[in-house]
Amino acid sequence: MDPISERLRARHPQRIDLSLDRMKALCAALGDPQHRLPPVVHVAGTNGKGSTVALIRAIAEAAGLKVHAYTSPHLVRFNERIRLAGKLVEDDPLNAILDRIEAVSGEATVFESTTAAAFLAMAETSADLAVIEVGLGGVLDATNVIERPLLSVITPVDYDHAEFLGTDLAGIASEKAGVLKAGAPGVIGRQREEAFKAIERRAADVRARLTVLGVDFDAWAERGGMAFQTADLFMDLPAPALAGGHQIDNAAVAIAAALELDLPESAIVEGLKAVRWPARLQRISTGPYGQAAKAAEAELWLDGGHNPHAGRALAAFLAERQARAPRPLALICGMLGNKDAGGFFAALKDSQATVFTVGFDGAAAEPAALAAVARGHGLAATPAGSVGEALDLALRLGAGRVAICGSLYLAGEVLGASPETWPV
Repeated sequence: MDPISERLRARHPQRIDLSLDRMKALCAALGDPQHRLPPVVHVAGTNGKGSTVALIRAIAEAAGLKVHAYTSPHLVRFNERIRLAGKLVEDDPLNAILDRIEAVSGEATVFESTTAAAFLAMAETSADLAVIEVGLGGVLDATNVIERPLLSVITPVDYDHAEFLGTDLAGIASEKAGVLKAGAPGVIGRQREEAFKAIERRAADVRARLTVLGVDFDAWAERGGMAFQTADLFMDLPAPALAGGHQIDNAAVAIAAALELDLPESAIVEGLKAVRWPARLQRISTGPYGQAAKAAEAELWLDGGHNPHAGRALAAFLAERQARAPRPLALICGMLGNKDAGGFFAALKDSQATVFTVGFDGAAAEPAALAAVARGHGLAATPAGSVGEALDLALRLGAGRVAICGSLYLAGEVLGASPETWPV
């Protein structure tokens, strides 16, 4: 664990307690920095939030804007969560801000203190735009003390964090739609019907104008790139520099947001080419794991998706690569114990992959129990003692394509194994 994370965990409750009362009190004690941010794009949803934040940031930066960004969780270092005018926050100013927060924070949780730190740092650093990712839900998320965003974005809504958000899709969507605010347009990703109806109801309640993927604009892969279309606009664009067909939809949402921000097509083109977002179908070729795969002439991919929706995206990506260049496929999977492992493996049941299950620091599912779930969905699965052991087994058995998947925490351990692979 990095020193900033250790400091936060030692001094603040780690529980998740969805409420805005403590956050409002903390922000008030700090002079309400959330009211002094640059214009805000507030991004909620179940999957694709981080990729969409990265895409919006890349496009805005290509247009010459200085952009703050707040995302979670981090992969290797806490600093990844807070990007100030394009650069990760440095330790010394971050520790100074945490000193100020701890002087007034009371019972604020780790995430509330983290969010307050981001808002304070962003309020005191000049920029043109702030792109803020919701942590969990929407209505009661700590970031939702932002009262007047310039633009709200909701990526696809699906099932996750059932212990906090429940298992009713319309209810989950209503919670996430809490980021929609009066006077701020909303850009909405592709949704299931019941989720979209809930989002529509919230938009009507606050009189927020919506622009919806699949209704007001659309996008699709075409000739190695992507096409984007509205009723009066067509753009022939490069594909986003993020792997996976699902990134076309994420890019479409980011493009629609960029058009709401009046950013030029040239910036959209350059942003799509420049975007980077680690641990989302990231090809790994350096560090100890990348070198091991390279020596065996195998592809190694890293993906932090951890719910059934993400499992379907991973399955589609692997199926497309297997169709183009078949190779023996292995999955190295670790998941938190509270995740829907059955739904995740159900999405991958037709992959014909050999599965190796692993643990990681934190509340990970036991590898043997996770392997049993995978076997229950028709996948050959074996528990392993570590990622290194699992990768060695997979490569010795002839795997030519390996995906490490199932958790951002597992992905963080993989990237953290070498400074070469740390996110920057």
